Amino acid sequence: MGVSGGSGGHVLTMDTLVRLGRGLRAPGTPRRLAVPEGMTVPLGCDAVGVPVQLSRELVSRLPRVGCVYSDDTHWWWIVPADSDYALEWPRPAQYATGAVVPDAPVVPSLVHRAEGTLPYTPPIPLYLALCRLTGTTPGWSRPVSSAG
Repeated sequence: MGVSGGSGGHVLTMDTLVRLGRGLRAPGTPRRLAVPEGMTVPLGCDAVGVPVQLSRELVSRLPRVGCVYSDDTHWWWIVPADSDYALEWPRPAQYATGAVVPDAPVVPSLVHRAEGTLPYTPPIPLYLALCRLTGTTPGWSRPVSSAG
């Protein structure tokens, strides 16, 4: 595919090539969630995937909901990068570093856009609400065993 001036050849821009590449992906391939235009990610971004049924229950328990995407089986909540540091997210949640969603059956679509310019759902309220819904004790509340 060459670019030639005046010969009637097609010019392919980088945007066109990226769109074409996305269209060739097979279902189940990792996909990066795209932050909506006009938003900034000064803290980087990761994502927390939660099954759809639990996600619907989470919405009413959160003080602020950031950008959320759906791939028909999970809702993916955008959180600041490294929101898994010292946290073990409760099952069945999945943590996606870099907001790269593993094995998405379809391209995740935006189901909720955050207000303002930051796409984040605050990770600690999300973590605590997930712990409560799954009956999991938050990591910092578990007994510490001492080595003797």
